[in-house]
Amino acid sequence: MNAEEILACLVAFPSVVGQPNGAIVDWIRTYAEGCGASVTVLPGPEGDRANLFATIGPAEVPGLILSGHMDVVPAGEPCWSSDPFVLRREGKRLHGRGASDMKGFLACALAALPALAAKPLARPVHFAFSYDEEAGCQGVPHLIAALPGLCARPEGCIVGEPSGLVAVRGHKGKAAARIAVRGRAGHSSRPDLGLNAIHAASAVLAAAVQRAEALARGPFDTRFEPPYSSLQVGRIGGGEALNIIPESCVLEVEARAIAGVDPESLLLPLREALAALVALGFRTDWTPLSAYPALALSAEAPLACLMRELTGHEPVAAVSYGTEAGLYQAAGIDAIICGPGDIARAHKADEYIETDELAACLRLIEALGERMAA
Repeated sequence: MNAEEILACLVAFPSVVGQPNGAIVDWIRTYAEGCGASVTVLPGPEGDRANLFATIGPAEVPGLILSGHMDVVPAGEPCWSSDPFVLRREGKRLHGRGASDMKGFLACALAALPALAAKPLARPVHFAFSYDEEAGCQGVPHLIAALPGLCARPEGCIVGEPSGLVAVRGHKGKAAARIAVRGRAGHSSRPDLGLNAIHAASAVLAAAVQRAEALARGPFDTRFEPPYSSLQVGRIGGGEALNIIPESCVLEVEARAIAGVDPESLLLPLREALAALVALGFRTDWTPLSAYPALALSAEAPLACLMRELTGHEPVAAVSYGTEAGLYQAAGIDAIICGPGDIARAHKADEYIETDELAACLRLIEALGERMAA
């Protein structure tokens, strides 16, 4: 099967984040084993989702990982020109949910499997396919934790997020949380008998605004846009009716941190504001939603030098979006981003990747295989 045919199969699986993914995992396992790969399916704690790890070559020797996620964001936008889970070709464009983010890369990696299997690899090529990346990299930590039992410590990891096949050495870290405040309901004519959860939550909201404004004043890292850490409340909800004292209020907040800054530390003022509400009679809850560290790979790291040679481009210093690469680096495995497509096409109707981009990615992976056989 070529990359376009494989991509059509992958897009046909509606592997939406947070949903069971057994069907796509089974298809990839069957295909990879048919090409001669050693495959391990790694169920996650949710019970209905799994990571997949496959190896071509001697697993006991340090090799390289090709990493990607199998999940996609929902395709509920009303303006799709066709079924988002049926790959549609329009000239050189291949439309479908996940075509760019990031089933295009998975398709190229799988299309390269037969050629890699035919080579006398001195070092292995691993395929690490994760679940629920779109929910804040929920699945890949379980895969990374299992690596010592699957292979020798890898020399590096290439995360195939869409980057126009230009390598990226850094990205921001992220932490997100859901904040709940519960008070006491009552008639709005007697506010003295109730506890207004929305009013109380405004203290947390104010702390978030103040923190966001302070972060915009630095510290700075000019590799990023914007060149500072950021924080925002992205969702807020509460109350039943105008004449009822609101019993509950829920906020969802995220922080994105420049390299060298712990993203969870950016949320501390909000946690302190929330804790202060307990003394006023409110019940509170802080639920982490996601967290991953920033990526910062040296321009002189062997992996950066390898990608410079393979792509013919100087790796970009950093991007502001996040990926699983920071988690690999935190586990002691050098990581870099490089994949086909464009992140600007992701998470929107009529998402697409171009056939030329798939062909270029396939050539890159095959060239990598030549290096691993040397």
